[in-house]
Amino acid sequence: QVQLVESGGGLVPTGGSLRLSCKPSGPTLNRYAINWFRQVSEKDREFVAGNRQKGATTYYADSVKGRFTMSRDSATNAIYLQMNSLKPEDTGVYYCAASSSLILSTVRQSSAYGFWGRGTQVTVSS
Repeated sequence: QVQLVESGGGLVPTGGSLRLSCKPSGPTLNRYAINWFRQVSEKDREFVAGNRQKGATTYYADSVKGRFTMSRDSATNAIYLQMNSLKPEDTGVYYCAASSSLILSTVRQSSAYGFWGRGTQVTVSS
């Protein structure tokens, strides 16, 4: 079991920046990959950034490459998403999600993740 809490969302103008945080807790955190997704309105949650496991290659959605960077704090286990050069189309609810059984082909699939935070709203104004 793992609990996830996101924070850091807000309202920013086009071109602005935000840093999102995901703070996990639980007895077996090392068993989980914890990555970032986002959801616009009632559309399916889409992959934003993440890796198969801690320390592995980080993958990014094509739409955010060069603008977003995921990082981890080994001391606190927090996962961060630095978002720069934000665009209105980045608007949505951002979630961190955890899985203990990812393979490379499922890293980007929301259905592969069994644990989700409640999300944090990011709004980028035009």
